[in-house]
Amino acid sequence: MNIHEYQAKEILKSYGVAIQNGFVAKNAEEAREAAEKVKTEFNSDWCVVKAQIHAGGRGKGKIMGSEQRGVQVAKSPENAAEIANNMLGGTLVTLQTGEAGKLVSKVLVAQDVFYPGPNEPDEYYMSVLLDREKKQNVIIYTPEGGMDIEEVAESTPEKIHKEWIDPATGLLPFQARKIAFNLGLEGTAFKEMVRFVSALYRAYDETDSAMFEINPVLKTSDDKIIAVDAKVSLDDNALFRHKNFAELRDLSEEDPTEVEAGNYNLNYVKLDGNVGCMVNGAGLAMATMDIIKLSGGEPANFLDVGGTANAETVEAGFRIIMSDPNVKAILINIFGGIVRCDRVANGVVEAYKKIGNIDIPIIVRLQGTNAEEAKRVIDESGLEVHSAIVLKEAAELVEKVLKD
Repeated sequence: MNIHEYQAKEILKSYGVAIQNGFVAKNAEEAREAAEKVKTEFNSDWCVVKAQIHAGGRGKGKIMGSEQRGVQVAKSPENAAEIANNMLGGTLVTLQTGEAGKLVSKVLVAQDVFYPGPNEPDEYYMSVLLDREKKQNVIIYTPEGGMDIEEVAESTPEKIHKEWIDPATGLLPFQARKIAFNLGLEGTAFKEMVRFVSALYRAYDETDSAMFEINPVLKTSDDKIIAVDAKVSLDDNALFRHKNFAELRDLSEEDPTEVEAGNYNLNYVKLDGNVGCMVNGAGLAMATMDIIKLSGGEPANFLDVGGTANAETVEAGFRIIMSDPNVKAILINIFGGIVRCDRVANGVVEAYKKIGNIDIPIIVRLQGTNAEEAKRVIDESGLEVHSAIVLKEAAELVEKVLKD
């Protein structure tokens, strides 16, 4: 589950990670008031207005139909209100949102942390995530942080450092010091970075997060280390341990189809193909998508109805798949272990009749408990549904309907 920058910063702050402070605003007047509070509480004459969407690249992104950037400096509370007014209600387009962009409904009015001082400020990049191949967490970092991080990774990969952490021991003190050393820090900034890294890793670990990304991590002109931005993805599978995180979810930032699927406890991911698929089990889903590709098609989605498929979930799955205009055929591939195939077949027939006006070919492959009875239910339904028992038959039917 992705969350907004301001929410991520609140989590970081609760674990002792120093952050760029600020306040959220939903309209121009709130932005002006937030800028006043920033000035009073953090002694910052200037502030930064940052669009809050679930995507990176906001500093380079633009509000659709204008030259307004997603991150802008305001020199007064009135200026902050003007900038927020131009952002809110607009659609911000970045490299990560694609051409459709994302609607801006909130802004973060934050303190200006690039203030003058005895030293030059520096920007670093740091993220914490799981390295599945090594079965260890990894801290990825570089002294070349900021808006051009993608270019750094592409053109000078040798500047990207990685520190793997054994989950059995956690982050060890020497590893935090090593990171600070590799970033070229010394003195106060070195000690500050060691504290920052230790607190950041603890926040990642104890919140069961999938990823923490801080870009930039800033060394201020007076050698403080703070998180200027924060991109956090929480692990959905661990949310039952963090009930308070549920309120952080912003459904308006998520794909509406995936939200609807979640309401029926369906695992759904939209893809770019032309054959919709409905299965029970992630492994079977992967095999089904392979079969679709081998048959000359491309999977339009990943949809797992789980082990207790019934008429209601099948109908919901149908509706979700058919909402994609690119779908030219649907393959339902169910293995009847926990659930009986004839019950699924009856659910398919019932859903087909209730939805009505289905003008795309549907292939149903049911294998396992009562598979033959299920095939008979489909064949005798009088509906335009192709049935199969073995996977090869289903693949041949997919190939046939795509050619027709």
